[in-house]
Amino acid sequence: MINLEELSAFIVRAKSKTYVGGAQKLLSYRLGSKDLQYAEEDFSYHDSYFGSTDFIGQEVVYFRGNVVWVMNYYGYILEPEQITAAETIRMIRSSLSKMYEESRFLGGFEHVEGDLRYVDGNDGDVTRLHGKERIYRKEHLVYELVYHGGMLKE
Repeated sequence: MINLEELSAFIVRAKSKTYVGGAQKLLSYRLGSKDLQYAEEDFSYHDSYFGSTDFIGQEVVYFRGNVVWVMNYYGYILEPEQITAAETIRMIRSSLSKMYEESRFLGGFEHVEGDLRYVDGNDGDVTRLHGKERIYRKEHLVYELVYHGGMLKE
């Protein structure tokens, strides 16, 4: 049986060490994918995504070699004339880094830098979740990401 607090703590560490931490990408597992991995003791994490400005991906957590948790996501810039891909990436990494410093990865989080405001909200917990990540420039929604996932049962 997996301890949910340990799983959540591992997910936070893995996320902070991979995409947010600027980890080196691995060789693609699927044609055109960008892949990141992190492992420690019984847990391992794999994030595989496609695209750049608009992108889709999946995060998978393994416990002792078995898939136990998965999250899918799809992000897109809504107003390319108001925000660049580079600005979006910087704001996401900065915001997620602040959230991970609070030892969590799920919503109820807001972060402001200049005229950009990052907001993440979700329903559920590590066992079952769905939510949205948004960036506003002033009060105008310019970027959105939807995500969902949770624990798998055999």
